[in-house]
Amino acid sequence: MFAKGQTVIQLFEQLAPKHYAMADDKIGLQLGTLQKDIRKVLVALDVTDAVVDEAIAAGVDLIIAHHAIIFRPLAHLQTDSPAGRLYEKLIKHDIAVYIAHTNLDVAEGGVNDLLAGQLGLQELTHLEDVHTEKLQKLVVFVPETHHQAVLDALFKAGAGGIGQYSSCSFNIPGTGTFLPQEGANPFIGEVGKLERVAEVRVETIVTTSVQRRAVQAMLKAHPYEEVAYDLYPMDLKGRVFGLGRVGKLPAAMTLRELAAHAKMVFDVPAVRVVGDLARPIRKVAVLGGSGSRYVRHAMFAGADVLVTGDIDYHTAHDALAAGIALLDVGHNVEKVMKRGVADYLAAQLAKTQTQVIASELSTEPFQFL
Repeated sequence: MFAKGQTVIQLFEQLAPKHYAMADDKIGLQLGTLQKDIRKVLVALDVTDAVVDEAIAAGVDLIIAHHAIIFRPLAHLQTDSPAGRLYEKLIKHDIAVYIAHTNLDVAEGGVNDLLAGQLGLQELTHLEDVHTEKLQKLVVFVPETHHQAVLDALFKAGAGGIGQYSSCSFNIPGTGTFLPQEGANPFIGEVGKLERVAEVRVETIVTTSVQRRAVQAMLKAHPYEEVAYDLYPMDLKGRVFGLGRVGKLPAAMTLRELAAHAKMVFDVPAVRVVGDLARPIRKVAVLGGSGSRYVRHAMFAGADVLVTGDIDYHTAHDALAAGIALLDVGHNVEKVMKRGVADYLAAQLAKTQTQVIASELSTEPFQFL
């Protein structure tokens, strides 16, 4: 059985929820529909003419990409323009395009974690904190006979996480009362007769990203026709998510050695370096995409070098004067997300017939001579 488009995206958004994205970022479904079976998903960095041709040849129904194809509201859709021809080709072949940008940068296991992993960084922290998970207290009353089943459903759906602990809950036995009215179909009791039932008050924590899934799982496992439950907002803060990563190399190396290491692990033909090539490097900040405005963040984090892309001339001079090294590995280095996302999504869809492939094409616009 093939997965529906909405199911594919729901599974993907467990990795990179939309609310992780920066304000005004162009993410989500940008073209096509998810109301269809998805036979094959293509994960790409960019959606170019060549990538669309690759998708058509492979029989792809959905492209999940990092960089948007629509950046601003369309004033027209002329099919004799480069963008118009691209949209026309996608529509004619019924290929939907879904974009995950800064939400995938921020996500644990997303772009920046993948880049840090390629470099071998350890003891990771965020370069900049951008999102704190909101927490709610979920309270539900369940008959003793179904207490464990409801708990199991909640925990499987992701409820009950506090810091480094999972499956956290508080359970209080008591007596529930209810009187089924005319037209009710009670699991316990009779219409018109007051019932007293041994129940358990279950309290647990849910985050914004799992709230809907946890409530649905709880309702499915609960035997009652009408389930009594409450959600309370909490002042307690959840996990913090951020852009970029800062970590330590397993062993110090010179800036020259780090540049050579980055070229190899990122599979790039060249890097631009700012700083003394003989300088010892141990603490490294890494950020996918354009990193010019994060140089000071890297300095405040105590990093010896910032590894990123698209460093401009004046930022390079400022970094040189401030004493922090820079390693510009190019924006296209974010191609690491293709394999990372494809592997994640393939595992999530393993019980379906839907296939997930990573684009094999390079969308690097530059040639290095």
